[in-house]
Amino acid sequence: MPLLQDPYRRGQLAAAALFCSLGFQYATWAARIPALKADLGLSTAEVGVLLMAAGVGAAVSFPLVAWLMRRLGSRRLALLSQLCLALLLLALAAAPNYHVALLVMCVDGVLVGCLNVAMNAQGAALEARFERTTMARLHATFSAGSLLAALVASAMTTLTESVGAHFGVAVALLLALGATARTGLLDEDEIHDGRGEATDAPVTDKRRRSWTVPTALTLWMCCAMVFGTVAEGAMNDWSALYLKDVAGASAGLAPLGIAVVSGAMVIARLFADGWRDRWGDRRVVLLGSALAATALTGALLSGGVLPALVGFACVGLGIAAVTPCVYAAAARQGSDALTLVAAMGTTGLLAGPPLIGFVADAASLAWGMGAVAGSAAVVALCGTRISWEPVGAAAPAAVAVTPPEPPRVP
Repeated sequence: MPLLQDPYRRGQLAAAALFCSLGFQYATWAARIPALKADLGLSTAEVGVLLMAAGVGAAVSFPLVAWLMRRLGSRRLALLSQLCLALLLLALAAAPNYHVALLVMCVDGVLVGCLNVAMNAQGAALEARFERTTMARLHATFSAGSLLAALVASAMTTLTESVGAHFGVAVALLLALGATARTGLLDEDEIHDGRGEATDAPVTDKRRRSWTVPTALTLWMCCAMVFGTVAEGAMNDWSALYLKDVAGASAGLAPLGIAVVSGAMVIARLFADGWRDRWGDRRVVLLGSALAATALTGALLSGGVLPALVGFACVGLGIAAVTPCVYAAAARQGSDALTLVAAMGTTGLLAGPPLIGFVADAASLAWGMGAVAGSAAVVALCGTRISWEPVGAAAPAAVAVTPPEPPRVP
């Protein structure tokens, strides 16, 4: 069967386009922070607050995202938020002053929360519908989107210093990704209960508007997600500075920190679905987070450039599969659980790096990186409290999927 006619492959490609979009949009504006700082005349502290604004938007978005998920469903919410995130780049480029830029970044955090929930709901539903692991590969396309954005930013800055021109090209690419996503996302034609059984009952207004109090299991997932994304985001933002200022690396070697972490994460996510099939999500999360915490701690105690690079690579390998596994587990608990867990993940990813910066400013960057190792250790602790079910054990309530037809008896 041709790939685009295979429902699973078509759905996988559509979901991958969403993940790639989010990584591309995030890295696009992040790559132009120096230019935005100069254009708006910002101080370093104001840049930190600007970055924090996105985290604040993501943190407070949970009630809105939960309501939108119930009203629109994951397919429509994903497409709408992806389009708005693309257009928001133009608003950021045209921001006339610092206060408008703060508002734009806060809205960006809310939209990131919307797309993050919706696209992970689609990925989890794809796993449950076809009983095949794919979440880790989808998260790999997020990293690939960030890499693509870095390459585009590098090319555009050599051609023009205009942030508007750069963001205009980025918007065109994001619109193309959105068009790709429209062709294969799963529809909400049926609502499924927690066991994955279909029902044709309509969704009542009461069910659409109600939300459930988080269970202890959901709170453990939130804890694992927020500390996992803190470790992931902080390594990308602070590894180069640690190599230069603490490990004593040259200016040419310092950027290797980001390359090592990102490369290790992409590789791990490409293979992590196979690990999940072989060992289960529980072992992948526990062993991976323990590896990240132990290796980074050893690197910090040893000192030097080579131990740091090895430790950074182990963090990338170990932490890469945490978020895909936790998202899949949260989706099996229902839409509200997935929304809350995703909101915590977005908050950790956006707010984590500034928090590590505060620790580094109060003590030292070595202590800041030590907090990253501690975050990975907390993930391992939380992983022991989460109920991990095999893929396909339950269809997520966040996305309606049509169950496969029973085999015909000749």
